[in-house]
Amino acid sequence: MIPRQLSEQVQRSAAWFPAVSVTGPRQSGKSTLVRHVFPDYAYVNLEDLETRAGAMADPISFIRNRPYRLIVDEAQYAPDLFPMIQVASDENKEPGQYILSGSQNFLLLRQIKQSLAGRVGILRLLPFSYREALSAKPELTIEDFILTGGYPRLYDSDVPKGLFFESYLDSYLERDVADYLDVRNLSSFRTFLRMCAQNVGGLVKETTMANAIGSSYRTIKSWLSILESSYIIFQLPPFFANLNKRLTKTPKLYFHDTGLLCYLLRINTVEGLLNHPLFGMIVENLVISETIKRYYNALKTPELYFYRDDNGVEIDLVDCTHSQTAPELIEIKSGRLYHDHFSKHVRSIGALLNIPDANRNVVLRIDDNYADHSVNVRGLRDWLLKDEPAAV
Repeated sequence: MIPRQLSEQVQRSAAWFPAVSVTGPRQSGKSTLVRHVFPDYAYVNLEDLETRAGAMADPISFIRNRPYRLIVDEAQYAPDLFPMIQVASDENKEPGQYILSGSQNFLLLRQIKQSLAGRVGILRLLPFSYREALSAKPELTIEDFILTGGYPRLYDSDVPKGLFFESYLDSYLERDVADYLDVRNLSSFRTFLRMCAQNVGGLVKETTMANAIGSSYRTIKSWLSILESSYIIFQLPPFFANLNKRLTKTPKLYFHDTGLLCYLLRINTVEGLLNHPLFGMIVENLVISETIKRYYNALKTPELYFYRDDNGVEIDLVDCTHSQTAPELIEIKSGRLYHDHFSKHVRSIGALLNIPDANRNVVLRIDDNYADHSVNVRGLRDWLLKDEPAAV
């Protein structure tokens, strides 16, 4: 098994809560992780139709007749199990009794909120980070990682990337989206997915998207919500501060996995990636999505934003996770050569917000870090391999 950074945090959570839930996108390695971390637990998978039928028909016996140290995979398929898990865990009063995982996160989290609020530690397992992928392929370049992405199947088998992602999208559309959308809309939904990829790093404009594919504003909002709850995309909100400036109020759109993003953009080779007009946005996506993984893997909730005002001043990433008053400012570039003007906005907004020099950064594809007056010029690889201490 390729080591996952979240493994230790799952163990810690099981020492704190009666139940632990591991959510994340399909094929991110949730089942493998929980079975590896808890090898002595009994295991049931509700994707098995016979097992699911038993859980739905008699949830009381299903739980009572099994050991209290139990992994329930794809738990969202039997919602009546959750009240019974609550009763059983309250009776036993020990931590680490039940490990729940599932890919339909919108269903799983709904059941948790209804029945297990306060009793469950929720963790999010995203596809491999660059650090984790390197443990599987030490020779992996950043460009290859961008193109491949982090889904574990691409690292433990020889499946071609295109075949994997086409199968992934088919199963996602058929198994998750079809439950919430009119099946007749699936073709439009796939078109919408590609539109999201083409708009990576751009402002989310639901009305424009709706007009482009002949749909409604409300439909686009619901589709974005499904993509977010499935950990396919995320929206980066704008940063707000008490400044005498008009700031953008619209979020930006990014993908959790750059491999899927590149597939949707029909980028098949490193050469095609480097020459693609959206290469800069894809590198920006990489830095922001890897930052989210780093915080999730340390059991921290990321508080990430971007800055843009009506004068055209923009900073790609404002990281307030460690401090609301002294956030990190990160400007992201895809080039291999630093220019002074790259740090112009980081300097000006850093001065306006009284951000310490140590928190002003420009990240690009250079080999060595150095300081340029009041700004840190950081190599992309070094930035991606940063450590994040776990939450205490």
